[in-house]
Amino acid sequence: MRSGPEPFDSPDVRALTDAQQAEMRGLYDGEADIGPAREASMFVEPDGVFLVVRDDDGTAVACGGVARFDEMRGELKRMYVLPGYRGRGLGRGVLVELEAEARRLGYTSLVLETGDLQQEALGLYESSGYARIPCYPPYDSRALSLCFEKRLPPLE
Repeated sequence: MRSGPEPFDSPDVRALTDAQQAEMRGLYDGEADIGPAREASMFVEPDGVFLVVRDDDGTAVACGGVARFDEMRGELKRMYVLPGYRGRGLGRGVLVELEAEARRLGYTSLVLETGDLQQEALGLYESSGYARIPCYPPYDSRALSLCFEKRLPPLE
């Protein structure tokens, strides 16, 4: 497996993020992300980055991004691992890489929103040091949303 930054509007990224949103609609009775539209420019330095994990034959199997939330915080977006590749630590690996990228971009913490039925995601975030925070707009109006934040250690 190898990972690296890729454009958010590339065909492989679109396939992964479309699969992620389809899975969310299935889990939440037709509802997916209610946040602002995701645009490729959100995931370009100095504001963000989007990472893709590829298996040995080059297939895109996991992804995640960091976009600017405010002056000091980034927001994790579109974390996803294809179902057939789950249970191999890919999600944790993407998360660790995104935290490093966020520090490199100058963010002191990361925020995220996830749904209350996503037990694997909740376990990943909680075991990685993310703490529950009050949900921020637009997620503050949705009962199924849970929001988290993690302060990032400074670069050494």
